[in-house]
Amino acid sequence: MKRVLIIGATSAIAEATARIFAARGDALFLVARNAERLQAIKADLDVRGAVRTAIATLDVADFTAHRAIVDRAERELGGLDTVLIAHGTLSDQRECEGSIDALRREFDVNALSTMAILTMLANTFETRKAGMLAVISSVAGDRGRQSNYAYAATKAAVTAFLSGLRQRLAKSGVDVLTIKPGFVDTPMTANIANKGALWAKPDMVAAGIVRAIDKRRSVVYLPWFWAPIMLVIKHIPESIFKKLKL
Repeated sequence: MKRVLIIGATSAIAEATARIFAARGDALFLVARNAERLQAIKADLDVRGAVRTAIATLDVADFTAHRAIVDRAERELGGLDTVLIAHGTLSDQRECEGSIDALRREFDVNALSTMAILTMLANTFETRKAGMLAVISSVAGDRGRQSNYAYAATKAAVTAFLSGLRQRLAKSGVDVLTIKPGFVDTPMTANIANKGALWAKPDMVAAGIVRAIDKRRSVVYLPWFWAPIMLVIKHIPESIFKKLKL
């Protein structure tokens, strides 16, 4: 049985992942902003077979509240061995171009809050010499594009942070998993029309996350085909890349 803390538990991907954990009889502590939505998800997971489910609300931008939430998760579940960090927003690129406050807010939510929570958890897991820290980043972080470089920059920061953290914790037996989804059909992307073959459903991504956690992977692209796609994109020369409309 895994004892799993999920931060950003009301996101479509996180909820689908929690369903898989619940069906296996794992214990779950769910954290998000919306208390009503959390309660509905809890009820569903209890029916699906979770051995224990508890919930708590959190604004991840309130850095002073992080410790209390993690401590509560430890108490409720009798310890933690797996953490999935899945919170985030899809930045408004135009707004970030015109407002430093908007840009800073995106970094606080999508990058700095994740780094702060990871720093705290890493120290705890390092002492125990065990555990899995899984974080949803994005393929967007592999290369900035004019259409969403503010969002991409936050995810690039998270990806780089995870890379260094993984190297640091490897000798302690703590696993750090970087999850890089491509296009996912969720409420956050509902305003995007004409979703094509590259778009995945949350259930597909969730299954990939659980497999990667079970196999103690370091980095996973979901679906798999985003790995070769991003390999190509990363190696397009700047002289060509800056002329593309991406």
